[in-house]
Amino acid sequence: MNLGRVREYEVLALTALIWFLGKFVRYAFPPLFEPLQASYGVSNAAVGAAFSGFMAVYALMQFPSGTVADRVGAVRVITAGAAVAGLGSLAVLLDAPFVALAGAMLVIGAGTGVHKTVAIRLLARVYPARTGRALGVLDTVGAFGGVVAPAAVVLFVSPPPGLATLLSRLPGANWRALFVVTGLVALALAAAFLVRVPGRLPADADRGPEREGPEPSARDYLALFEDRRITAFVFVTIAFSFAYNGTVAFLPLYLAEVAGLSTTTASLLYSALFAVTFVQLVSGDLSDRLGRFPVMVAALGLAAAALVGIVALAGSGAVVLGVLVVALGVGSHGLRPVRAAYLVEALPERLAGGGLGVVRTLTMSAGAVAPVFVGALADAAGFRPAFALLAGSVGAAALVAAGLWATA
Repeated sequence: MNLGRVREYEVLALTALIWFLGKFVRYAFPPLFEPLQASYGVSNAAVGAAFSGFMAVYALMQFPSGTVADRVGAVRVITAGAAVAGLGSLAVLLDAPFVALAGAMLVIGAGTGVHKTVAIRLLARVYPARTGRALGVLDTVGAFGGVVAPAAVVLFVSPPPGLATLLSRLPGANWRALFVVTGLVALALAAAFLVRVPGRLPADADRGPEREGPEPSARDYLALFEDRRITAFVFVTIAFSFAYNGTVAFLPLYLAEVAGLSTTTASLLYSALFAVTFVQLVSGDLSDRLGRFPVMVAALGLAAAALVGIVALAGSGAVVLGVLVVALGVGSHGLRPVRAAYLVEALPERLAGGGLGVVRTLTMSAGAVAPVFVGALADAAGFRPAFALLAGSVGAAALVAAGLWATA
């Protein structure tokens, strides 16, 4: 590849790397739930609530990040978000009470929350003829953060002798060092993005073209939901997000406590959920050729069937559960670029930034409440009823998507 081609994809590469780090730090927390419970003496509901707080702040940043980026530029918003997430990660080093950890998680959630909405619009403008493919790369690289995170947690929680000696010099538990590394890398990527990206953008890519007429009001964004198809699609994204976030928050614990797998095996299967992220490159291209809804319905149907299997066949051993977890990953990841491409196409340009932010706020808010809900239900009735509810949520999303396809 010549130098010109490298420069052409530099914006995509840096944007995707920041997203990788955002997903990495998010998915580093669920494998740490058990060590956190041991260190702080807290319940499933408590760690679920802390993670829900992280996701809630993440969700609330979607709409303001889109509207602010339209005013001050995507580069500034993405850079600031990466820097805030980096500082929040560094704060985890402090050996403080559980409430301080929860506060640091809120800061990290705010920093990572500004990225995706702004990144989607930026990449759509930088790569207008290859939007689906660019979004597929973005989500594929980001999802690999979930592949690496559980392995990194194992490395830092149970370090080899040489690393253990180094970590012993830090305050508190060994896993805190993981967030120090994450914070330093985040600050380095923020600086690289600010320095390298502005010179690689075409005209109007950073803020978009000037709008004609007054700035959109809240009523303009709410009017988007007068379109019944958009409202129904938002339901699809909400139902899926609730189920997916509830699943990824507690899947390691579910596999250990319900399925009887060892912590190491549960972490490896958790990594497998994200290892199939490359399917997004295929699903994005297929949706360009076959249409958005056929691919979405297939992906949601596969995810629902896999989650039903994880509940029904919990005692079937690591091999069967591994196949089901991989199937869940294929369906879940396969949906992502298609969902984003549909939203980019469905929303009017003048409302694109804020409109995408509104939809992502609703979607991520549903995902944010899932961990605390699943944690509380697991404490009260067990993990199998909680995961059965999540399977039903994905199934409902698949049925509504099929209805949209049938009436298109």
